[in-house]
Amino acid sequence: MATEATTTEFHNSDFRAVPPPADYLPEITVAPHDGLHFWQFMIAGSIAGCVEHMAMFPVDTVKTHMQALGSCPIKSVGVRHALRSVLKSEGLPGLYRGIGAMGLGAGPAHAVYFSVYEVCKKYFSGGDPNNSAAHAVSGVFATVASDAVFTPMDMVKQRLQLGNGTAYRGVLDCVKKVLKEEGFGAFYASYRTTVLMNAPFTAVHFATYEAAKRGLIEISPEIANDERVMVHATAGALAGASAAVVTTPLDVVKTQLQCQGVCGCDRFKSTAIRDVTKTIVQKDGYKGLMRGWIPRILFHAPAAAICWSTYEAAKSFFQELNACTESGTIT
Repeated sequence: MATEATTTEFHNSDFRAVPPPADYLPEITVAPHDGLHFWQFMIAGSIAGCVEHMAMFPVDTVKTHMQALGSCPIKSVGVRHALRSVLKSEGLPGLYRGIGAMGLGAGPAHAVYFSVYEVCKKYFSGGDPNNSAAHAVSGVFATVASDAVFTPMDMVKQRLQLGNGTAYRGVLDCVKKVLKEEGFGAFYASYRTTVLMNAPFTAVHFATYEAAKRGLIEISPEIANDERVMVHATAGALAGASAAVVTTPLDVVKTQLQCQGVCGCDRFKSTAIRDVTKTIVQKDGYKGLMRGWIPRILFHAPAAAICWSTYEAAKSFFQELNACTESGTIT
């Protein structure tokens, strides 16, 4: 009887919760792992990669033209002049030349990237979601794996971006001609440079992303759950811009290696990074190593914002799907 009376009194309709003090900050917890299956990470990453690269492709085209020394019809390294030249010579479709190769490469590459990253993060973090070193190391492993998938199609994409339809008629024609004239090794001529570029890019990217995300949550804890997409997008944009600036010189070298001999671009006797760098400096000075840094930032800042927000949204979908399946809501 005493227990029943106590329970009835507790559930009295007149009971009102006491509001928390003004300086109260809710505790923010981060799950050590998202609990998704490997294939779910792959699908989420593939969706994020395709959305990111397709949305930002015109900016990538301008950047490629600016970085390819001697490419025609681009004669100026300015963003405005590069954009005008592409539009004047090929019209709006010129900004999307090579997007098919991007689609074929971005989906599988990002599926590998995010799935390898999540698996490595779970292994290296030891259950600590704030282990920045584990995030960086996991990103490097993910980069090495995904670049092996993406580099061949990235080379095809950049060659198509520089052409006006005369050098290559499409993705398949480009692949056939490169295999016949240059051999299979041409598809991976820039792989070493790409990995060396993306390793520090990933380290800076993830370190900045995690720091920015924690900072945003600390500044305004109430947005942690209500506006998660905005947190991921803002942190991703800051991370993408920072990493893009730091790694622009290596991106210029990568573009030169992938586009050599196409539409007036230099062909190098050696694919060593040092030799290509010397050639760029001799021809265009040290400023040549920062060619295309503005469109690179304009690409990576919104691209990272799109990629992270899309990826996290896809993960949330799978988490809810798994929860419904486990509870028996979905059979």
